[in-house]
Amino acid sequence: MSKAKTPLTYEAALKELQEIVAQLQDDAIGMDELSEKIKRSAVLIKFCREKLRTVEGEVKGLFDE
Repeated sequence: MSKAKTPLTYEAALKELQEIVAQLQDDAIGMDELSEKIKRSAVLIKFCREKLRTVEGEVKGLFDE
């Protein structure tokens, strides 16, 4: 059974990043997984930054009018 892919939200990305950090702190990630977790973290961080920039621009636009 396949899961329907839902669009990534800021909250979901942040939660996943927090889970990865917790796993790293608990030494719960093996060497074989480490590279994949770091790559995933980079994707999530990029997504969060872009989302924050977008929202910042929208909010700023509201006050510029």
